[in-house]
Amino acid sequence: MTLRFVGIDPNTGGEGSPTVWVEEESADLVLQGAEADALLKALVGSTEWVAGHKTGIPPHERVIRFPFRMVQILREACDAAERAAAEHRDVR
Repeated sequence: MTLRFVGIDPNTGGEGSPTVWVEEESADLVLQGAEADALLKALVGSTEWVAGHKTGIPPHERVIRFPFRMVQILREACDAAERAAAEHRDVR
């Protein structure tokens, strides 16, 4: 497994911060961020976002929040993921 670092919250204070990587072989985005507060998790978990899709947050998933200032970093990560997918087409 090879992770390509894309970016970290520019306002980080040196401790855990929202961070984005791309896993090279799968082209998956790997995200580290602050777990959502109870109110946001309740909203996400109780809303039927797609008709017929089960509501709730499965035990193996987390809702995370990224600050707006990281939008450009997330765009860069998406571009990097697309490049990685093109380089590893045989994996897809």
